[in-house]
Formats: sequence, structure tokens, C-alpha cells
Amino acid sequence: MQNANISSYRQLSQKARISELQLMRLQRGLASKMRLDVLLKISQALGITLTELLTNFAPELIKKSPENSTSAVEQKYNNLQKELEQQKKLLMQEFQHSSLQILESWLQQWPTVVEKAKQNPSLGAVKILPLLRPVEKLMERWNVESIANVGAEVPFDPQLHQLMEGSVQKGEMVKVRYTGYKQGDKLLFRAKVSPKI
Repeated sequence: MQNANISSYRQLSQKARISELQLMRLQRGLASKMRLDVLLKISQALGITLTELLTNFAPELIKKSPENSTSAVEQKYNNLQKELEQQKKLLMQEFQHSSLQILESWLQQWPTVVEKAKQNPSLGAVKILPLLRPVEKLMERWNVESIANVGAEVPFDPQLHQLMEGSVQKGEMVKVRYTGYKQGDKLLFRAKVSPKI
């Protein structure tokens, strides 16, 4: 503890993010009955390897094990931590995607409502616009952006646009009636467009 500049068991438990009870178990020679992740946290907080920790508190485990088994366990633990982080990212992406599917009709309709309210400020709808700012912030945080603003005139791209009526060729100008959305490089919904009149 002195080498790691830790002055008390409380400070060690806070640095290792474990309870003081776990440290008491280690002191009483119960290292062999402790969870591996707790032992690793203690060794990391002290700035020593798991092997060094076990040599001091559970030498019987070291004698029974081959020389490299502890470092192999540490490596496996680190690999599991990385896998867990990757799974968290995937779960978050799946959560966001399913939430966006639920919000699809709102995402497509809302920009049109906003545009109509801006064009006619006497409508009472203008007063509700600030209420939906949290949803807009959520979309920003999830890196969701619109393909084009409602009313924008853009070249038709069948990858990004869904024609609501009539027919146009790729590259011809169309008017956006309902915006579409992307999340990063991933297309969520195509913008609904109509031929420019």
C-alpha cells in the first residue's frame, strides 16, 4: 500500500472500487474463495500483478498453478472486459434502432408540422414547438440527421428519396414533403418527395 501511496484500507477500497469487506477477506487468508475480478481490481489498485498479490495472500494457489496461468487468467479477464464493452455498444445500437422505428411516423411528420407552423405564425401550434426540443436533442445525441429539410428542392436519388406521386428520373429536381433520416452512414427512412411543379 505504501508503494502505491495508499494510506488506509478505505482509500484502497475506494481506489479498487470494492467493499472494505473484500479487503478483510483477503487479509484473513480467504483469497482462494474470492472472485477473480475482485482480486484483479485490488492488484490493479496496488499497481502489482495478480501473481504478486496471490504470492503474498494465497501462496498455495501459486504453487499449484503453472507459472503463466495467472497471466493467462488476467488476459482472459481483459478479453472478457473488451467483449462486454462491444456487447454494450451493440445493445445500445439495437435499442436506438428499435426506438427510431417506433418514432418513424413522428420523425417524418414533425418537420412538416414545424414548417407549416413557421409559415403561419397565427396558428396555435407555434406554442408547442419548444415542447419537442428534448426529442430533437435525443436525435442529435444519437447522431440522427435529416436527409433534407421539408420544402427543399433536391436532385432525385432513389437511394435517399421515396417518390409519393408521379414519376421522375434520377437527378431531376424534386420537392421534399416529408424528411428522411440517416444515423451516421446508415439510412433509417427515405425522404418522401414529389416532382417539382
